[in-house]
Amino acid sequence: MRSVHEVPVPPPVSRRAFLCASLAAATLALPRLAQARAVVPRQRVIVDNDFSGDPDGLFQLAHHLASPSVVIPFVIGSHIHTGDFLDSSTRQAENAAAKVRELYAAMRLERAPPVVPGRDAGLARQAPPAPTEAARRIIAEALRTDTRLPLYYAAGAGLTDLATALMLEPRIARRMKLVWIGGMEHADLLPGVPPRHDLEYNLTIDLPAAQWIFNETDVEIWQVPRNVYRQLIVSQAELDAGLRAAGELGAFLARQLERVSALTDGALGETYILGDSPLVTLTALQSSFEPDSASSAYVVRPTPRIADDGRYVPTAGARPMRVYQSIDTRLTFADMFAKFAPAGR
Repeated sequence: MRSVHEVPVPPPVSRRAFLCASLAAATLALPRLAQARAVVPRQRVIVDNDFSGDPDGLFQLAHHLASPSVVIPFVIGSHIHTGDFLDSSTRQAENAAAKVRELYAAMRLERAPPVVPGRDAGLARQAPPAPTEAARRIIAEALRTDTRLPLYYAAGAGLTDLATALMLEPRIARRMKLVWIGGMEHADLLPGVPPRHDLEYNLTIDLPAAQWIFNETDVEIWQVPRNVYRQLIVSQAELDAGLRAAGELGAFLARQLERVSALTDGALGETYILGDSPLVTLTALQSSFEPDSASSAYVVRPTPRIADDGRYVPTAGARPMRVYQSIDTRLTFADMFAKFAPAGR
């Protein structure tokens, strides 16, 4: 009979070996691999986009809605430029909200987040903004104390409604992270890419709003500038195949692309830039252990000021921000098409 000191001690088990063994056991115990791991929400994400404009925002919202790791408290439909060829009306925010409701119907959602129209115009430089329903909802969500889920503000167009909320209640700045698709290139982060000198589209939707957020607030910014969001390029052949498999949702999204093609006389070539999709990559598709946007490269630097010409003014000692240099497009599009496919079954 062995003494206790003679009992062999098993070798230490690495996290990799433990996870492999656990996954194998779960696979044997459950009838379908899809049931091997439940996903619970890890973030709250307020979605703000110009849904009556470029349809890339509708792809992003559908992808977010299909992602179980995020809770979307509400969606804001925002404005674009006055007289924009994608929506030349004077009620762009309401049109954006209506387009979101069409998306909800195509996805046949049992419980859809409320959708709220934002302002229909940018902020004036002098007059303080009046409270709006969108701003009140942003403030209320940021000040919640009944949840520990971190709050992200995912903006794929202008920043009018967030700037309004921050002007009305500055305390909310430290209670959220802004993930923004917008802004010009950073000159020192352009290896192999010629610099552009024209102003960036989303920035010009409401330059004073962007200036307020960068220059006057404490909100942490994760920026995806123009040269980076243009990396989210997908071929028409890939879109056709992926959307064809997605049933009514795919047909709805295809119609939105066809509308833009018609407005441009078919001059868009055989690719499309789904530039708002990084909003999903950087929130819903964070890494499992130590959650972060682990597969998308960024630098951390002091938040610059934005000048009246839209360019950056370096500001030593300012709060840190992230500037993304690349987005994991493989993860983004593979996950998007995989999540859209069940809608066609």
